[in-house]
Amino acid sequence: MPHAIPFRNRAHEVSRMEAFSDVIFGFAISLLVVSLEAPKTYAQMMEMLRGFLPFAICFWLFIDIWFEHHHFYKRYALQDKVTMFLNTLLLFVILFYVYPLKYVFTLFAMGIFGEHVQLPPGGQTFLFTIYGIGLTSVFWILAAMYRRAWQLRAELGLNEVEVIDTRESVYDNFFMGVFGIISIVIAHSRFVALSGLIYFFIAIPKTAVPWIMGTKRRKAEEAMLAA
Repeated sequence: MPHAIPFRNRAHEVSRMEAFSDVIFGFAISLLVVSLEAPKTYAQMMEMLRGFLPFAICFWLFIDIWFEHHHFYKRYALQDKVTMFLNTLLLFVILFYVYPLKYVFTLFAMGIFGEHVQLPPGGQTFLFTIYGIGLTSVFWILAAMYRRAWQLRAELGLNEVEVIDTRESVYDNFFMGVFGIISIVIAHSRFVALSGLIYFFIAIPKTAVPWIMGTKRRKAEEAMLAA
């Protein structure tokens, strides 16, 4: 259901920083393409189809991050040096992790299709560590960007419900990053096989945070409407 008091957008046009970020996101997605040319043989066609699943997963992951990024700039329109630094750091991490991310999900897709991949000793631990570092970096940077907006709440003129929504975004992205850390810790234990399964528990904070903050928001809305 729509909120009784929606979050006000402070950006009414695309800034240079957001436009530059969109270019980087587009470039990162272009690096995920299955093939640069159309298949000429049946074998090439099958190879391209096997690459579709990892491409689709990575594509939607990047789109999710892009949407969160767009959401942030639409709401706050921040152009201060701290936000610009965090944004630049986010873009750097995204570009660096394009190929490692694609490789991880390529292995995942090969496992689904019954293809066995022999990794070197410690290879599984290394891959889960790389993936965990990337996931934690992206979502903790986003959390830091939202926390910066919360710090500037007076300058931005955020009302009570907007402050609550901002805090919700901080918590949501922070807990997403926590699972990357947990996965890394497990990857360096004898339970390395569980490192990937831990991400299914992301559903817990994804349910709890909106529910808790949503309750606070409804109370704030009632108080503001009553006033």
